[in-house]
Amino acid sequence: MIFKAVRDGRPYPDHNFSTKDWAMIPPRQIRLDTLVTTKRELALDALLADDSTFYGDLFPHAVQWHGETYLEDGVHRALRAALQQRNVIHVRVLDLDALMPADQDTTADAP
Repeated sequence: MIFKAVRDGRPYPDHNFSTKDWAMIPPRQIRLDTLVTTKRELALDALLADDSTFYGDLFPHAVQWHGETYLEDGVHRALRAALQQRNVIHVRVLDLDALMPADQDTTADAP
């Protein structure tokens, strides 16, 4: 097993983080088998490209939400790491659990 789970879409609210905002979050090591992806499909050409991060962030982006870590951007880099027999990668993690406590959850069903 490479990832904890594979989803199609983001279960967390929109965070409106820009590229500049993401750059302010220091990367940390995360085990691949603790990540839940938000994309079900991959583009093989992006997976095999040597310059896949040439125009973007070197580190994948993940969102911590309700105790799960969702890989929002960088699934190709994470899979490439797994194919190289690595089980951890450096990821920038936005902790929405800390920014939006459960009592302020905007996605909860209204009574």
